[in-house]
Amino acid sequence: MAGMYAPLRPGGAASTSATTAFAIRILLLLTLLPLLLAAFAFVLQWRGGLNDPASSAWPTDRQSFPGMDNSPLGSSRSFFETVSTHTSSSSDCSEILKGGSSSSFPFFRGWNFDLESEGSPKVCITTSTSAGLQQILPWLYYHKVIGVSRFFLFVEGEAAKPGASSVLESIRGVKVIYRTRELEEKQARSRIWNETWLSGFFYKPCNYELFVKQSLNMEMAIILARNGGMDWIIHLDTDELMHPAGAQEYSLRKLLSEVPENVDMVIFPNYESSVERDNIKDPFTEVSMFKKNYDHLPKDTYFGLYKEATRNNPNYFLTYGNGKSAARIQDHLRPNGAHRWHNYMKTPNEIKLEEAAILHYTYTKFSDLTSRRDRCGCKPTKDDVKRCFILEFDRLAFIVASTGTEEEMHNWYNEHVVWTDKQTNLKLLRKGILTRIYAPMSIIRGLRESGVFTSAIANAKQLSKEKSMVQKLSNSTITNTGEDITKPSVKGSKSQATGRKILESTIVHEKAVPPMSQPGLFKDMLMRT
Repeated sequence: MAGMYAPLRPGGAASTSATTAFAIRILLLLTLLPLLLAAFAFVLQWRGGLNDPASSAWPTDRQSFPGMDNSPLGSSRSFFETVSTHTSSSSDCSEILKGGSSSSFPFFRGWNFDLESEGSPKVCITTSTSAGLQQILPWLYYHKVIGVSRFFLFVEGEAAKPGASSVLESIRGVKVIYRTRELEEKQARSRIWNETWLSGFFYKPCNYELFVKQSLNMEMAIILARNGGMDWIIHLDTDELMHPAGAQEYSLRKLLSEVPENVDMVIFPNYESSVERDNIKDPFTEVSMFKKNYDHLPKDTYFGLYKEATRNNPNYFLTYGNGKSAARIQDHLRPNGAHRWHNYMKTPNEIKLEEAAILHYTYTKFSDLTSRRDRCGCKPTKDDVKRCFILEFDRLAFIVASTGTEEEMHNWYNEHVVWTDKQTNLKLLRKGILTRIYAPMSIIRGLRESGVFTSAIANAKQLSKEKSMVQKLSNSTITNTGEDITKPSVKGSKSQATGRKILESTIVHEKAVPPMSQPGLFKDMLMRT
């Protein structure tokens, strides 16, 4: 019986127990060590003991990113308190154009904006404007930053006054065209008046008159762009900014360089500004929330939240919703209204971009109500405003501004334009109807803080002094450097005339594309049924 059992080895049980205990200690150490290290790092970071190498490159006087303070997703500290105290002391444009006391990212300090852009393709923008420098300079230099080479500015009003026009003329790549009698006579001979595609807008006041004027200016800009060796042309208002999202870099030139060669025109859907307070002074640096275009939204989202996004206004957007387009410079190109281009000899091949957009800063300031009213002499009646304004919201705004008291106008503006309900804003931001866009704001703030705008004004004054000295020394009349700008060249006129002779056989043309609203809820339901 004794042989049936093996003898126990001395110390065997103790050895097994020691091995198990050691393994448990190792496992416990491996579990606790990462937790202790994570807790240690958290404590150091919370107390400010660690230096983030990425953050050391930025200014030490940190502040909330512009636009985030009014966002339901943003911080509690208000950047706009600083801006409002800075801008409310003076409404003079120099207060907006000069550098403020708040910190900024000095991206553009030392940049030479006078150098001719050598990139390809060459992009130009044409506009018809009566705005002042406080709006034009940020708009112009922003587009220089994202790759625009030339600007053809058809100016009148504030923009045509010597103080503003001399600054614009001194900026390289900018061509200023004044609304002179010679220009009007030349445009009166345009072939457009004998064609049908724009005839529905002829001989009507206010917005209709502006639409025709813009189309005639675009026709002349095509010639200037071709003579200047441009590849692409865009018509843009000075309350609109290009947003070249979707490119490898934030560059309009890069975006258009990736367009296939067989494409003639690129459509940019527009996003509309959604202001969150009624005391905006500088929209480009104070507005960051935008309502997305129908083309960039799922249909279920658009129609499902249509009523909340419209907020008892006539349409989804306050003003137009059909975007703007860029056209490749080619033979027989013509405008097709302020929003599109066309070709006399063929149907253009168009594409619509899925991410890039036009940012439209419309009714961003309360004063926009009265300024639009003052530009139009129509009667504030429902019938007469139809004769003057294309879009329904513009008609309503004109009537309110013409008949209401200051308090009534403020109440109406806050109810129909300002997005004050933070819960609704948060919901629509999460659903994608609203979006935050900070790139233009950051670029323009950087330009302003770097002194680019004030330098442009100072350079123009210096050039003006030098010119006056030359005039005194020579005792002869030296014409303004913008003389060739104000008077369309004979060469350009001949080219235009030749082009018209070739195209006289064309009779039927596609109608001009007017500013149009986004799809409506009930219209779409009727179309579906």
